[in-house]
Amino acid sequence: MAYTPDKHHRRSIRLQGYDYSSEGLYFITLVCQNRAELFGEVRSSTVQLNAFGKIALEEWYHTARVRDNLEVHESVVMPNHLHGILEITQKKGENEVGAFRSPSHTIGAIIRGYKVATINKIKELIKESLGGNTESNGELLFAPTVEKILSLDYKIWQRNYYEHIIRNEQSYYRISEYIKNNPAKWEEDKLKIR
Repeated sequence: MAYTPDKHHRRSIRLQGYDYSSEGLYFITLVCQNRAELFGEVRSSTVQLNAFGKIALEEWYHTARVRDNLEVHESVVMPNHLHGILEITQKKGENEVGAFRSPSHTIGAIIRGYKVATINKIKELIKESLGGNTESNGELLFAPTVEKILSLDYKIWQRNYYEHIIRNEQSYYRISEYIKNNPAKWEEDKLKIR
């Protein structure tokens, strides 16, 4: 199919003119490619993460450890998506007059880095568990998931992500409760494939 600018133009879902490196709280949702359930399952209103889900959660918290101006608040990895609240505690380079300001301190750059790290760790685990082969031999505990990931050619995450700027305490608590209760509401979740 040929590229048609009118048909294939991706409209930004970001708030026009907003500085996404600003101090503040951001509600983030990342969804797996094709909504594939790659990270585990929900049993009795509790998420049971598989090895890939554990990597997704570990890398989410690792993001804050490698950035001195970022804190991770309430977060949950679901079978096919992640919800989390990120807080930029300090705008980087704010007091540096005339200095080059790196775009690596924006929410977009943080999410890109997270996605790349997650994909790389999952790819590494799969290759290690397959003994360097990229063909699943069916002996792995999570072989069906490996086959899904291989069929996606390691495109684990959808291209974009959802974000919401949290502007007040009431919104923060509402979103935090939503995240905490997400596993209990998995059967009604709009991101679950029916």
